[in-house]
Amino acid sequence: MKTRTPLFLLFTLFSIVAGTLHLSAQYKQTTVNRTTLVRDQGNILPLQRLDRLKIAVVTPVKGTYTPFIEQLQKYAEVRVFDFNKYAENTKYFNTIIVAGIEKDLRSDLISLLQQSAVNGKQVILCQFRESKSLGNPWNTPTYQSAFTELVSPDFAPISQRNAAMSIFGGLALTEGNLKTEQTRIQYTAGENSGLDISTMTRKIDAIANEAISNRATPGLVVMALKSGQVIFEKAYGSHTYENKQATTIDDIFDLASISKIAGTTPVVMTLQEQGIISLDSTIGHYLGQAKTTNKADITTRSVLLHEAGFTPFIPFYRNLKSGDLLSYEDTEHQVKVADNAFLKNNYYRDVMWPEMLSSAVKPVGNYVYSDISMYVMKEIAEHETSTRMEEFVQQFLYKPIGMKTAGYNPRTRFDKSRIVPTQNDTSFRKVLLQGYVHDEGAAMAGGVAGHAGLFATANDLAIYAQLLLNRGEYGGVRYFKPETVDLFTSNQSQSSRRGLGFDRADPDLKKAYPSKLANSSVYGHTGYTGTCIWIDPKDQLVYIFLSNRVHPQVTGKLYELNIRSRIQDVIYETINEAK
Repeated sequence: MKTRTPLFLLFTLFSIVAGTLHLSAQYKQTTVNRTTLVRDQGNILPLQRLDRLKIAVVTPVKGTYTPFIEQLQKYAEVRVFDFNKYAENTKYFNTIIVAGIEKDLRSDLISLLQQSAVNGKQVILCQFRESKSLGNPWNTPTYQSAFTELVSPDFAPISQRNAAMSIFGGLALTEGNLKTEQTRIQYTAGENSGLDISTMTRKIDAIANEAISNRATPGLVVMALKSGQVIFEKAYGSHTYENKQATTIDDIFDLASISKIAGTTPVVMTLQEQGIISLDSTIGHYLGQAKTTNKADITTRSVLLHEAGFTPFIPFYRNLKSGDLLSYEDTEHQVKVADNAFLKNNYYRDVMWPEMLSSAVKPVGNYVYSDISMYVMKEIAEHETSTRMEEFVQQFLYKPIGMKTAGYNPRTRFDKSRIVPTQNDTSFRKVLLQGYVHDEGAAMAGGVAGHAGLFATANDLAIYAQLLLNRGEYGGVRYFKPETVDLFTSNQSQSSRRGLGFDRADPDLKKAYPSKLANSSVYGHTGYTGTCIWIDPKDQLVYIFLSNRVHPQVTGKLYELNIRSRIQDVIYETINEAK
């Protein structure tokens, strides 16, 4: 195993001294939360590992607790029931959240919840007061020890939302004797943040509408967080220029190269900190197929920095032979690359991967952005974990922190209508792409590649970004060591601005990348489909922009009009004006 050179150690030390490594999260709660935690059976609040929870929400009256339920759904998958057939409906859930006002929480319901507690289920009762005195059957000694109980001063929508956020740690509980801390994103639309949200919104609206009217993209979603608080979240336009379906904040987008930092890189990060992968070990060390190639002695560090000398891009789809791609599925063509488009089985294994291994390599050390880099890192990760990357990242990260939509091949998990279409592919797949990855190589690899293939909502990306701002911790659980996040997201190259996997703000201020107001702590990535995510530890800011600018055909207008950067400029200007 190779050792790091003294020069690199000096460079890393300089980065730390210069302050380019990241500050810890600085949650700032500006919302007054009147929810009170009366008792916390088992010390379960805020809820933590969401992958271990199966949550049922039970309300005495259907359709009455919509703000409460919608807020819960921002954090986790929940199923909603009333008390009809309570035992049968909640049998397979281990966490029961009950919401009600005094008159709805009848005494005959107590035994049902008591039985759930006897069965080892976590029961969380949220009471919304209609009067100053509670005086209801839930406050008897018999049942006080069985439930975790929250009390809200009224039934208003804001109180319902605050109670829901309190359960997951989106809001700290500060009233009464039992207190908690904020551990997750809070959805309070910049309330009491000191920011001029209305002016910022008008400016962003104008830029977004300019993009749509100039056909830079048919629709987009913008999201921004400051100090753990969502200060902006809005959807614009439609899925297509036919305006048949409006874009919503819950839509799922093809993230393109954001997959590099939100899919492959976190897998590499956790393997590196566990000592499974070393940044100074070589491709040949991990991949037997590479031992006799020109890539055998290239380190994974060089690969992650895009300094391995790889070919930037190989258009695999142009080399397809007659019979490789069919419009129907048969026993030899089961790799679905789009609707009515099926690739020959094992095409990636037998054709694409060998071609990558045998491709030319230029001298190591110079920055050349290459998709092959993340194909390689995916292969290394899968060989070391013996697990498909899409499964591994779901289990160790996405599900535990509440990224509900993030993943590959979304058509296997979500209704087509939730997924924003991308290009009308006229050269390869001959169909409108909706829920199938836009990148041809990733599609031919079965929809899962190191450089592309990930789909998600803006909210999922916001959760991941806040985890990074927290330097590896989210929801009260640590997923990465702080030094791991610092290492990968800080500048690690002497020839480019790049981190390990992550892109960073350009030090040449004239380039204004990603924003003319971005500082040297900013890291993130852009995506070819018209996406970006930028994380700013210094200002505790997250900026997310999702669009389908490649619909119906690829256009450069999003770049020409500088839409993404200008919206980010507006957010920075708003923050700076409030300082």
